[in-house]
Amino acid sequence: MAVTRAAGVFSKKYYCNLSHSLIAVFSFLAHKHISFEYKDDVAVIRFNDPTSKVNKQSLQLHELADVLGDIWLYRSSKSVVLISGKLTGLLTAPADSNMLQSCTTSEEVASLCEEAQKLFKRIEQSRVPIVAAIHGSCLSRGLELATACHYRIATKSKETVLGTPEVMLGLLPGAGGTQRLPKMVGLLGAFDMLLSGKNITADEAKKMGLVDQLVDPLGPGLKSPEERTMEYLEEVAVGVANDLANKKIPLTREKSFRLKLWDAVTGLGPVRKIIYSTVTKRVQKQTKNLYPAPFQIIECVKTGIEHGSNAGYLAEAQSFGKLVMTSESKALIGLHNGRLLCKKNRFGPPEKEVKKLAILGAGLMGAGIAQVSVDKGLTSILKDTTEDAISKGYEKVHKSFDTKVKKKAMISFERDAIMSNLSIQTDYSGFESADMVIEAVFEDLNIKHKVLKEVEAVSAVLLELLSFGCMQVVLCHYYSSCKSGKGFFLYGKTKSVNPEVEEILKNHQVTAPSAISSEYDMQYRLLSRCINESLMCLQEGIIQSPLEGDIGAVFGYGFPPMHGGPFRFVDTFGAERLVSLMKRFEDVYGNQFTPCQLLLDHTKDPSKRFYQSSPSLLQY
Repeated sequence: MAVTRAAGVFSKKYYCNLSHSLIAVFSFLAHKHISFEYKDDVAVIRFNDPTSKVNKQSLQLHELADVLGDIWLYRSSKSVVLISGKLTGLLTAPADSNMLQSCTTSEEVASLCEEAQKLFKRIEQSRVPIVAAIHGSCLSRGLELATACHYRIATKSKETVLGTPEVMLGLLPGAGGTQRLPKMVGLLGAFDMLLSGKNITADEAKKMGLVDQLVDPLGPGLKSPEERTMEYLEEVAVGVANDLANKKIPLTREKSFRLKLWDAVTGLGPVRKIIYSTVTKRVQKQTKNLYPAPFQIIECVKTGIEHGSNAGYLAEAQSFGKLVMTSESKALIGLHNGRLLCKKNRFGPPEKEVKKLAILGAGLMGAGIAQVSVDKGLTSILKDTTEDAISKGYEKVHKSFDTKVKKKAMISFERDAIMSNLSIQTDYSGFESADMVIEAVFEDLNIKHKVLKEVEAVSAVLLELLSFGCMQVVLCHYYSSCKSGKGFFLYGKTKSVNPEVEEILKNHQVTAPSAISSEYDMQYRLLSRCINESLMCLQEGIIQSPLEGDIGAVFGYGFPPMHGGPFRFVDTFGAERLVSLMKRFEDVYGNQFTPCQLLLDHTKDPSKRFYQSSPSLLQY
């Protein structure tokens, strides 16, 4: 009998090990974006997109569904750990951009959302406990996946951030984010995350109830700190997964007293109505009703809470589908991609790398340059004429990093290490070895000439430039005006229009031509001049691409982001329609409204566009 039982145990163990091996082998052969292995009775599934530095969604969720399906079908493990196969990040993209591009209707997009929702519901309802192990960015669909899991562990690294930035792209979380977050962090916490799009740290996530456990990152050893941290995170996650399977850790954990209290308060219908109303009014004030996504987010959350999760999931998928098709989301996604592309250096490496920087002037500008420079690891000298001036400059720099320490964005050791790169002085010692000298002295031409001549005597950097003569040295300057508290507005405790401005307008007003002075006309008189100048910059080779022009316009002089920039606006609005408006303005105001040749060229061929296709999301 004992032999028979032993044989049974052996055969069961053999069958289990065989099934583990077969599933792992078939998974390795069938899947390129995820891999997994068994550690004891825990299936460790790793996300690893071989085509990207970060784990975007791509085909990974489809492969995850296959692997989890096998685990559920064959009951080959007691618990599961989801972790990145890279040294950072889980998933970061809100949706499969290639699949979204192939969709021609909002219904097709909504269908894709429903597929992701179904997978995450299966994860949420799984009898096999699933643990999400997070190090690095866990954004968008990555966070939605993590919230569907039964337990979340995150490293206390400054690289670890969680968030739902979809609203910044004119979208909303489309795989259950608007439904799960309110249940996990409360109604107010969910609205704060969903409507701001901000990233939160692991510490903040733990306090909110979004993360169950924190793990300290490890330092260097035989392997790099990142490798050691990921190995340690996986080890902890496997231990937790085993404890969940063995019921040492309950699947449903008790909320903090604060969250319980908020749940009780927001469980009252009248209180929820006040919250919905207050949040909506705040969004209206901030967006001027120009961006549809925040309002759709509020409606999806409201639908889920008031009418149940099924209605909420449906509203979420349908809203995501509609938002993808809007011009606002296309514009914002285009700007997001543009920022990423503009970060890439198309000019090649510098002829000489700057390692040591000397800054003349310790005022607002000089101290600001010093702060940015030392933060990037540059050895920097801050020079001014008096001890008092350099001390104040040093304090400004120190205070900026002190603020980060207080906000727990860095530790005091990091602050002190950064500040060790900065030296202050009243003479020119050390300037001879500086790779670059930046002048940021008081706005007085005589003082500037005097300073340049003084530094010429000691700095090899300026010696070559100044051989052409001081008057031929070209300087770039950002002007920061004095804080007088007034301009068009008076800036006190409350903001009001400056009466001096009203007086100027009254004394110098002119009669506006009635034919082109409607509110619509005034808006497009402003807009068309900006657009025309931007197109002329491309026409004359001042900028290299429409994308650069759009980024410069939006982030440089405040072109409305929901239009995506002047070039995308022309594509959306129509070149012929814009030229027609400008001709009307030209008849009254003259050649300041004459369309440039590039704009006229686009009117001749309606198919001619600055962007040939809708923007697909690159990454976060």
